[in-house]
Amino acid sequence: MNDKQRRRGPEETMILLKDVYKSFRQNHVLRGLHLKVKCGESMVVIGGSGTGKSVLIKCVIGLLNHDRGEIYVNGQEVSNLSEEGWNELRKKFGMLFQRDALFDSLSVWENVGFGLRRHTKLSDEEIKAVAIEKLKLVGLQNVENRMPAELSGGMRKRVALARAIAMEPAILLYDEPTTGLDPIMANVINELIVSMKEKLEVTSIAITHDMVSAYRIADRIAMLYNGEIIEVGTPDEIKSSPNEVVKQFIQGEVEGPITRGAEFVQQRNNLGGGNR
Repeated sequence: MNDKQRRRGPEETMILLKDVYKSFRQNHVLRGLHLKVKCGESMVVIGGSGTGKSVLIKCVIGLLNHDRGEIYVNGQEVSNLSEEGWNELRKKFGMLFQRDALFDSLSVWENVGFGLRRHTKLSDEEIKAVAIEKLKLVGLQNVENRMPAELSGGMRKRVALARAIAMEPAILLYDEPTTGLDPIMANVINELIVSMKEKLEVTSIAITHDMVSAYRIADRIAMLYNGEIIEVGTPDEIKSSPNEVVKQFIQGEVEGPITRGAEFVQQRNNLGGGNR
């Protein structure tokens, strides 16, 4: 974490999205979205499948270009960054992808040290030492020389988390971190996310539809619906929200405004569940 990051207080804004829009042809995914994430905060964005959660974090890290609006990262507006500017800014980020995205042809330590090899002048011996250190942080030892195919799903996810923290980022992004894991391993990942926040003092955004995970790892939770953030609050505030959309989602109810919405009906019909 750099000196500038250390000087930012907990009430200062690390990530700010103002009136952000993103469409894919006629599919309007983000529709004037506003979201503020404070320095050192763990923000969880919830919402149904296909609502734009992944699009949101991909816009934050520059994997997608938003159509209009403003996105600030550590005080820097990113809309017109050059490729060189993005490459420099991305060093502040670590990302845990939904599917661990490990390179099957590389060993565990080579996967963890991939960013270090690209962006630093460290020797292989030094990179391997860093990788072993980060693997220990996520509860893995003596696996550095193994190949990803030799690991369980939970272990692969932890290797991916070790890779995300290898360059000591100021910001961590989590894309559905517990998807595909059994409840026990999902809880292991949740506890690791909490531990990373405490040990590394990072700002994080996680997207999920897993409410057990959301309640455990979040300082605040934001509900994404119809391309906008419709409510933000602490886990307790979200649990007691009077908003009918929030209530339906967190309680998993079949009937309610979400399932009556036009977008949901269209998604259901596309899957063959609607009237023909």
